Amino acid sequence: MITTLQVTLASAAAAAILNLWLMIRIGAIRRAAGINLGDGGSEPLERRMRAQANFIEATPFVLILIAAIELSGRGVDWLAYIAAAYFLARIAHAFGMDGGAAQIGRMIGTIVTMLVLLGLAVVAVLIASGVL
Repeated sequence: MITTLQVTLASAAAAAILNLWLMIRIGAIRRAAGINLGDGGSEPLERRMRAQANFIEATPFVLILIAAIELSGRGVDWLAYIAAAYFLARIAHAFGMDGGAAQIGRMIGTIVTMLVLLGLAVVAVLIASGVL
C-alpha cells in the first residue's frame, strides 16, 4: 500500500510558499535600500534575513517529524492542525521581526515553534518506544 502523506505534502508545500514570501520580503528591502550583498548595515534587512534564516533552521525538523509520525499511522486526527499552527506561528514571527506594533508576533511565533517542535519530538519518541 502506498501512503500519500497528505499532511506532509501539504506542509512541505506551505513551507515552500512561506519561504518564497520571506525571500520576497527580503528582496523588497534590498531593492529599496540598494543593497545587493549582505545586510549593508540595514537593521530592517537584517531582521528580515534572520526571520527567513530562523524559518529555515526549524522547518526541516518539523517536516521530518510530521512525515515520520504520518508514516507511523499516528496523528491522523491532529497532525494537520499542528502543522497549521506551526506555519501561522512562523508568519506571526516574520511580522514580529519587523518590530513596531507587530513585535509581539515574534514572541508568539517563537513560543509556538518551540512547543510544536517539542510536542512532535515527544510524540515521535513515544511512537518509537511503542508507548503510542
